Amino acid sequence: MRVRMRHNILKVVLVLVLLITCPVAHGEEASSDLGVARPRISMEAPGFTLDSIDGKRSALADFKGRVILLHFWATWCHPCRDEMPAMERLWKKLKDKGLVVMAVSVDRGGPKRVAAFSRKYNLSFPILLDREGEVRRAYEVTALPTSYIIGRDRRIIGRIIGSREWYGAASIRFFEALLSR
Repeated sequence: MRVRMRHNILKVVLVLVLLITCPVAHGEEASSDLGVARPRISMEAPGFTLDSIDGKRSALADFKGRVILLHFWATWCHPCRDEMPAMERLWKKLKDKGLVVMAVSVDRGGPKRVAAFSRKYNLSFPILLDREGEVRRAYEVTALPTSYIIGRDRRIIGRIIGSREWYGAASIRFFEALLSR
């Protein structure tokens, strides 16, 4: 009996040691550091087609098989403006590995203000115009900035409300882990 109890205690201690010393699954730690809220139920991202600031049509379906950072923002949103340069650096670093950044502007009116903003910050990722707010409503965006992470299978991986340091270590680890799958 004592030997059996000692054996069970050793098993528990071993499990605890493994839990404490082993790293979290690759990308999961960065996910929590980045503040990604993961959905309880896996669902497909709502499809859409929007005009870009250069007048071309762009659809979510155009980026099938890629990891997408879908970012809702506005030119009048101070935190949105502050995070865009870091988002550009993240895009440049990881676009060749399969990351797509799609910035959906919820500004009302024409593309001139958004295009001027894009030029001022030298943004090269796709910037789309959601003039009527249809896509914003489909994604239930109630605060800016809000971002969705969409996997290669077009399923929503998570949502981030508020600004982030997109070129920070946690963000890079998170996206590199997703892209390596």
